[in-house]
Amino acid sequence: MDLEAIYQNIDRRDTESTTGAQTQSHGRDEEKDLQHRGSRYLVLISVGLGLICVLLLVFIILLNITITAERDMTNGYKNTVEELSQTINSLQDKHTDLTQKNLELETKVKDLTAEKNQLQRDFDSLNKKGPVCFFMSTELSWSDSRQYCKDRGADLVIINTEEKQRFISSLVSERVWIGLSDSENEGVMKWVDNSTLKQGFWLKDQPNDSGNQDCIELNYEREKPGWSPLNSWNDFSCSVKKKGICEK
Repeated sequence: MDLEAIYQNIDRRDTESTTGAQTQSHGRDEEKDLQHRGSRYLVLISVGLGLICVLLLVFIILLNITITAERDMTNGYKNTVEELSQTINSLQDKHTDLTQKNLELETKVKDLTAEKNQLQRDFDSLNKKGPVCFFMSTELSWSDSRQYCKDRGADLVIINTEEKQRFISSLVSERVWIGLSDSENEGVMKWVDNSTLKQGFWLKDQPNDSGNQDCIELNYEREKPGWSPLNSWNDFSCSVKKKGICEK
């Protein structure tokens, strides 16, 4: 083999060796480029997933805030409705109470008006029978009260009609003697003019003659059970001192 052939052979080997080395180097570069691109893709995917997670977290937070706000608003509306309902009920109760009180006052006004009219009729009826004068004695026993009246040209009052009973009841504001007793004959009530009692205006369970009670008083205590202008007489001990009604 000649030298030229040897050199050609060497040159070919060198060329192949260089080409092989270049090929291997190019392959490694491509592999590195692929790895670099893969890393970038992975970073992008991670960043994208991170953003999605952040957005989901923000959405959840906003949703929770919205739900909480709506719940608070709903509770606020509910409380307001309950308060308004309680206020309305309270106003209705007050209106009912006021209506009831108004009806009671109207009834009292009617009763007082009727009583006033009755007293006026009684007064007019008494005046038709002639001028009459009534006055009070000082606090004395029944007999001393009668004497007080006599000393002034009068006597203890005689009450023989409903009109007169109503009228005398309207004049007094304390327990007073009237001109009636059974001191002469127990159980036989007589007026100071010696006439026998025909119509009495007794309190419930009276007269009871408890403890030698022979003289009659007119009791003004309106809170007493069964009291009324036509039910106010009571027998009492004649020695007790109280005012008497004189009639002249």
